[in-house]
Amino acid sequence: MLKTKSFQTEPVVIAAVAEYFKVLSEVSRLQILICLKSGPMNVMEIADATGLGQANLSKHLKVLTQAGVLSRQPKGTSAFYEIADPMIFELCEIACNRISDRILQQAESLKAIRSNTAVF
Repeated sequence: MLKTKSFQTEPVVIAAVAEYFKVLSEVSRLQILICLKSGPMNVMEIADATGLGQANLSKHLKVLTQAGVLSRQPKGTSAFYEIADPMIFELCEIACNRISDRILQQAESLKAIRSNTAVF
């Protein structure tokens, strides 16, 4: 049986977790992660896929790489970026599913309220 680690409550661990989520809180960075789900890409390929400008893209790639989310592999005159830990997609899927469920519940609640207050 696999033993899972319990959530750590030490301030240094909590601060590191907060920083990790801060890295993921930027829409452009999530676009980059989605783009790299299919495999390694160079900066030009990522720019084409995301529509981000090169300077902006480079800034986000640096943040993601420093956070350990991406790895960077120089190849010839360019560098290729790839996901360092594929578990990031499990985390994103859990968050997306929870948010989607909440939005659906809110929509159902709003629909019920509208039904109850309809003008006859």
